[in-house]
Amino acid sequence: MTESSFNEVCVLEPEDQVAPATAIVIFGATGDLTHRKIIPAFYHLQKHGRLADGCAIVGFARRPKTDQEFREELRASVEEFSHSKPVDKEMLDRLLSHVYYHQADLADPVGYRQLADRLKTLPERPAFQNRYLFYMATAPSYFETIAENLARADLAYDENAAGISRVIVEKPFGEDLKSAQHLNQTLQRFFPEQNIYRIDHYLGKETVQNLLYFRFGNSIYEPLWNRRYIDNVQITVAEKVGVEDRGGYYDATGAARDMLQNHLFQLLTLIAMEPPASLEAEAIRDEKVKVLKSIPLSSEEALIQKSVRAQYGEGMIDGRKVRPYRRESRVAPDSMTETFVALRLEVDNWRWAGVPFYLRTGKAMRQQFSEINIVFNRPPSVLFAAVCGVRLHRNSLRIRIQPNEGIHLNFNGKVPGKSVIQRVDMDFRYREDFQDYLPEAYERLMVDALVGESTLFTRKDEVEQAWRLVDGLRSAWMGQNIKELPSYGAGSLGPEEANQLLQREGRGWLPIYDY
Repeated sequence: MTESSFNEVCVLEPEDQVAPATAIVIFGATGDLTHRKIIPAFYHLQKHGRLADGCAIVGFARRPKTDQEFREELRASVEEFSHSKPVDKEMLDRLLSHVYYHQADLADPVGYRQLADRLKTLPERPAFQNRYLFYMATAPSYFETIAENLARADLAYDENAAGISRVIVEKPFGEDLKSAQHLNQTLQRFFPEQNIYRIDHYLGKETVQNLLYFRFGNSIYEPLWNRRYIDNVQITVAEKVGVEDRGGYYDATGAARDMLQNHLFQLLTLIAMEPPASLEAEAIRDEKVKVLKSIPLSSEEALIQKSVRAQYGEGMIDGRKVRPYRRESRVAPDSMTETFVALRLEVDNWRWAGVPFYLRTGKAMRQQFSEINIVFNRPPSVLFAAVCGVRLHRNSLRIRIQPNEGIHLNFNGKVPGKSVIQRVDMDFRYREDFQDYLPEAYERLMVDALVGESTLFTRKDEVEQAWRLVDGLRSAWMGQNIKELPSYGAGSLGPEEANQLLQREGRGWLPIYDY
């Protein structure tokens, strides 16, 4: 077998896979998610030839409007929120010509029967037949209602009927373990598990998808990916915005349920998982679940010691004054809801025993970024002990998820002309090294759902294992007899207590770079 040429590519799946003709029904069609993410994603799929001609999109919502009014609203949304400008008017017109609006109340069974009748009369019907994708872009309280009404209208999955019926469910999937289990049981009454797509848009990001290829497609790092060489792992998802107009939702949710339970645990599983038996969806998801099962729940006292929760206070972000969380609209003046959480945990298996994983996420922070830092053990300092001592920097691998996606290796190098060791960087940036179009997360996820590829969606047991951990943490917090949470200034990187979480063990958060 000859060595492949330097520029030869290895194709793991069909390139530019075209989604088959499908009727896509969006519940909550007048909402923010539809306008900002879902429809712009379909526009880009149309533009890049990823949608079959027989696809139809039906918006389901309560407000009265005509097909044409709905199309014009979506046109304005694509022109505003498309990440690729200028918008191709011809391609947008082509997409909107297959968009329809269905007025009905989410709780009214009659509206679903009328939807079923209308789907049979659409001009695209000969192409999509009985192939449906239902997108629940609504508040979670409606998920069960929508599933039940779809079944009553004979639109849910039927093993004896020709066709395919799939459902996408937005986060949050439940508000604790008990509610997530109930929702899983409800959905599985009407759809088989393989047809339920629990969406987490982080899994659609190119850098997140690349974690599997980076880890298991290279011989450089995988031998080092264990407790012998790695000192700690740091995962950060920082948001610049505060709660804005979502105070009512956020005050009943908090950072642990809003971000830790899904985004951060997803990144953790991809970093910590064992090599899967294959690249098939179930093999990959099996390994992710094993990681979560390997995280033990400490005692409540230990969880309090290993975690930090805080609220943002007054501060400045980009020259704009930000008011304290407790003074935000629809937030209780004595709220104990966390807008920041940091957590130390361990994966109790052979590969990772003794390696701490530090997770943190917060709102109203100095920068908007998501990244994973792999911090390696220090080399023996025999040669440099007299001069450097502990100042000999640890090597680290920084995986930037957003913005400016890339992978950056920090290592020690000699400064030219001096007997000085300095930390230097070796950088890879997606937008510089790959000139191809870089799709948004929702674009990849929409195509995968349409073709039945579930690797980038969350499985039932994975959701429940994540809730097991968050429930344990929140239970420990609820047992504390405190009336105030630590505060951090808006525009900072979180409270001092989060720094102390690492400093107690002789570690620190890696500095943040603006690549």
